[in-house]
Amino acid sequence: MAAQPENTRIKDWKGYKGRPFMIAGPCSAETEDQVMETARQLAKMDQISIYRAGIWKPRTRPNSFEGVGSEGLKWLRTVKQETGLLVGTEVANEKHVYEALKYGVDLLWIGARTSVNPFTVQEISDALNGVDIMVLVKNPVNPDLDLWIGAIERIARAGITRIGAIHRGFSSYEKTLYRNQPNWQLPIELRRRIPELPIICDPSHISGSRQFLHEISQKAMDLNFDGLMIESHIDPSKALSDAAQQLTPNDLKELLSRLIYRNPDPSDPKLLDVLGELRQQIDIYDDHLLDLMEKRMKVAETIGRYKKENNITILQSTRWDEIIKKVMAKGLVKGLSQELIDTIFKAIHQESINHQMKVMNNGEKEH
Repeated sequence: MAAQPENTRIKDWKGYKGRPFMIAGPCSAETEDQVMETARQLAKMDQISIYRAGIWKPRTRPNSFEGVGSEGLKWLRTVKQETGLLVGTEVANEKHVYEALKYGVDLLWIGARTSVNPFTVQEISDALNGVDIMVLVKNPVNPDLDLWIGAIERIARAGITRIGAIHRGFSSYEKTLYRNQPNWQLPIELRRRIPELPIICDPSHISGSRQFLHEISQKAMDLNFDGLMIESHIDPSKALSDAAQQLTPNDLKELLSRLIYRNPDPSDPKLLDVLGELRQQIDIYDDHLLDLMEKRMKVAETIGRYKKENNITILQSTRWDEIIKKVMAKGLVKGLSQELIDTIFKAIHQESINHQMKVMNNGEKEH
């Protein structure tokens, strides 16, 4: 993807007085009163750049609340007129784009269930061709970085220059602490591949619960994300969708007041010298890890030859259970998170299986 032209990107993504770019509002537009009262309270907060509200809601089950439809766009237009806030909503197809543009919506975002489908993203891209509007692309529901980048590229090809990404976490079959797994490494890698692309974090959908919103928001700020999208409802207990993850405007204000905004570009020579020395140590340890991985895989290949000679299957479930229980216990004692241990050793186990497969099915590994 070509580097983005500078044009209005810096101005648009700086937020209020240099603060992170803040998007807030209810998960769903439910009634005009609910939309307007929430907007009035959020407008009193200088930090809020854009008011969000879901107009069309993609739901898993057909009997769930699926949004009020185009009627809600009239309410968003009134929000703009009365409060001066810019407004945004999610679009999932060509018709949504045309409807949102007709009512003067300032920001569109493509949801996780849509960004996973290149055909639908292309349809939306075609509808946006030649339009000057801000567009954000949420990560797909599955952790596929190339699919995420592909959706961003399709929107960029429509001539959209004010484009950014939203990190909202990834679905998992496993029961975890959060609603969606953050998998922070994916947005970090996205930043590495497209350095100029603004990245907004959606703590609401990552956490799925109010109790984790501050924690996730702070992590995003510590990773130098460009902004946050946090759901806020005048009365979350009565929300028709995602009630557990929404905050009242007052609670959102309190959360934002507790966030720590750190310096992304240290310039103190002494500080840079200390960081340089510590990073050199990290580089040395990384080299050691790679050397250990090489040695471990050579042992795995030897095991593969032994299994082949004795006609033994590669996967030994009992042995794998023993390994994961042992390393989990040791890792926790050493202060390593369960998520880290699980991710690393599953990857190591898969790589070991791959090496043994080569030995058993294709002869010795080529050197």
